[in-house]
Amino acid sequence: MISAIALKPKTYLTLGVLAVLSIIIFFWPLIVNPESFLSDDAQAPLYLALVIPLVLAAVVAEISEDGFDVKAVAMLGVLSAMVAIVRPFGAGTAGFEAVFFILILGGRAFGPGFGFILGNTGLFASALLTAGIGPWLPYQMLAAAWVAFGAGLLPPVRGRLETLIIVVYAVVAALGYGFLMNMSFWPYAIGVSTELSFTPGAPVLENLHTFVLFSLTTSLGWDLGRALFTSVLLLLTTKPVLGALRRASRRAAFGVERSFS
Repeated sequence: MISAIALKPKTYLTLGVLAVLSIIIFFWPLIVNPESFLSDDAQAPLYLALVIPLVLAAVVAEISEDGFDVKAVAMLGVLSAMVAIVRPFGAGTAGFEAVFFILILGGRAFGPGFGFILGNTGLFASALLTAGIGPWLPYQMLAAAWVAFGAGLLPPVRGRLETLIIVVYAVVAALGYGFLMNMSFWPYAIGVSTELSFTPGAPVLENLHTFVLFSLTTSLGWDLGRALFTSVLLLLTTKPVLGALRRASRRAAFGVERSFS
């Protein structure tokens, strides 16, 4: 598979650093000292919401160090617009979101680098269209970027096995996305006086156990709806849609130098 945006070895190193930072960004409740100024009045998620765009901008700049192929930019624009268009039709209905269908197939067809940027641009474009800009948006962009990036790293198989792998990945990614987004706001979502509340200073495993219970009782239905809808949509359409995207990739001839005599 020829990626629309080729990644260099040092870019993977940068992405590895970002992966570690992502763990810190989403799991900050288990890391921040309860006596830190970050823990007061839910400051941590707000500060991190400002940091995430800067980190993403640095990583995108690293990925695109040699410049974007104009054809890759065009395809990125098309798929980002599709994400922006389809998201409002399902985001408010029990997790039925077609966004992940586009992110996963886009990352699969055009490579992990393209997928990572698509996750960012697609979610940002949809937020502009739906007036969904807020402190939650950077978290959504980062999580979506990893979903599409992971799709680009799936094994290079074809046929029914490829469809099966993509569907299984979609289920895991959809549930993982919900898990990460829950963790980003859980500490201040329900206060501190319930059995499902975050306890500052409590052992990590204790808070993690409470968080799992919180997720199971508050958002599991939404997350399962997202996973089911995405997997069924991919099961029905992966072959024709992925085939069309790959034909577009072959015709675009990404990474091929043009010469004119």
